[in-house]
Amino acid sequence: MTGGVGEPNAISIGFFLAFIGLSLGITIWASRKMRTAEHFYTAGRSVTALQNGLALAGDYMSAASFLGIAGLVALSGFDGLIYSIGWLVGWPIVMFLIAEPLRNLGRYTFADVVASRLRQVPIRVAASLGSLAVVSFYLIAQMVGAGNLIRLLFGLPYELAVVIVGAVMLVYVLFGGMIATTWVQIVKAVLLLAGAALLAGLVLARFAFNPLALFSEATRLYGDGVLSPGRLVTDPVDAISLGLALMLGTAGLPHILMRFYTVPDARTARTSVGYATAIIGCFYLLTFILGFGAMVIVGRPAITAVDAGGNMAAPLLAAGVGGTPFLGFISAVAFATILAVVAGLALSGAATLSHDLWVHVVRGGHSNPREEFVVARLATVVLAIVSVVLGIAFKGQNVAYMVGLAFAIAASANFPALVLAIFWRRLTTAGAQWSMIVGTVSTLVLIYLSPAIQVDILKAASAPFPLRNPGIITIPLSFAVAIIVSLLWPVATEQEGFVALERRLHLGVD
Repeated sequence: MTGGVGEPNAISIGFFLAFIGLSLGITIWASRKMRTAEHFYTAGRSVTALQNGLALAGDYMSAASFLGIAGLVALSGFDGLIYSIGWLVGWPIVMFLIAEPLRNLGRYTFADVVASRLRQVPIRVAASLGSLAVVSFYLIAQMVGAGNLIRLLFGLPYELAVVIVGAVMLVYVLFGGMIATTWVQIVKAVLLLAGAALLAGLVLARFAFNPLALFSEATRLYGDGVLSPGRLVTDPVDAISLGLALMLGTAGLPHILMRFYTVPDARTARTSVGYATAIIGCFYLLTFILGFGAMVIVGRPAITAVDAGGNMAAPLLAAGVGGTPFLGFISAVAFATILAVVAGLALSGAATLSHDLWVHVVRGGHSNPREEFVVARLATVVLAIVSVVLGIAFKGQNVAYMVGLAFAIAASANFPALVLAIFWRRLTTAGAQWSMIVGTVSTLVLIYLSPAIQVDILKAASAPFPLRNPGIITIPLSFAVAIIVSLLWPVATEQEGFVALERRLHLGVD
């Protein structure tokens, strides 16, 4: 390794310490404002549209976006963009179908919406199953990216790097809650967009700011196939399945949905989605340049020599075009990216464990706010430990791919029940419950039986289930289960409950 890659250097350490110091400063400031569970979960519902838009972008532009997509494009060419396109086109669904009803009806979690007119305990148990599965797979991707990043930059063992990330995340989520997380995500979004733009500019400067010249050099080195589909996803059915999961999964991600509760009203929630979509769209355009730039300037052999999944393509590219100082800056930005997303995931998981399971299932809805606050903090500690264990267990996987699996669970377990709860009056408790359970379990089972686990992890010769992403099967299955069960066993009182809530759901008034 060259250019400071894999060797500790003062500039890189300085950037890292500067960001961690800024994060801790934000945490100390936020801890003075955090007095109740509502402050911990939703920042007191005081976040503006622009702030929430930046925080949404910061939460969404994860290690998978920055590290994973750049690596996939560098190693697979054109096909790597299927992830960025799939993730981007999910936002109109969030804007037009989900954002306003969610803010009007919910408190802390998406289960609040689904359970609003249905029986609390069955819905919240089923919703928690799906939410925790999504959070777990998403955490894997972030921790794998963090471990590789710190190992690359400082030469520390991967396992120690993962533990460090878990510990830092725990400190500022535990003491700063959603207020600290929101501002860390805002800072991270600004840094990431600026860093990616600067890196893309330095790449294009080598090709007279002509992207066509960059692509021509890529085809000269690796053949015309780098600009054609079929290198990453060879099966058209698998491509459609992945696209469905990425598009619909956005509207089922618990840590993204939770952000809509931080704003004062539904109009602000919708406006914040517009800001987020514009920011995310600009960023994904830049990842195309970063991926091809890494392919040409760094080279595929050098990328895979550092990390088999290609996750370090962007930092290696930074070292190639800007030397050690720029490597330190980009790595610190990537580290900020990971910490901000992990914090959002930890908060979402803590809300599920404390608000949905402890308050409404264990305590029957009678827990006091102080007790809920304590349980939320304990849940955060548990999730930090789980994230470290999972990050170590899945060492070597491409982070974009791992997040793709999280989206498959979100699209199958959460999205159908959420949409039907908002728009279909005949949905019953049993229909929603079994939809979420079947969506979660079927997705997890098919992922386990897929080549991703059987071949890549367990090193088997083949896999019983041929698709790498099961969304094309599990999403329709989840919708079908909800509809069939609700029609076969209707509950008149639950239909009447929809009429009572409809005005509040769509207009924000009781």
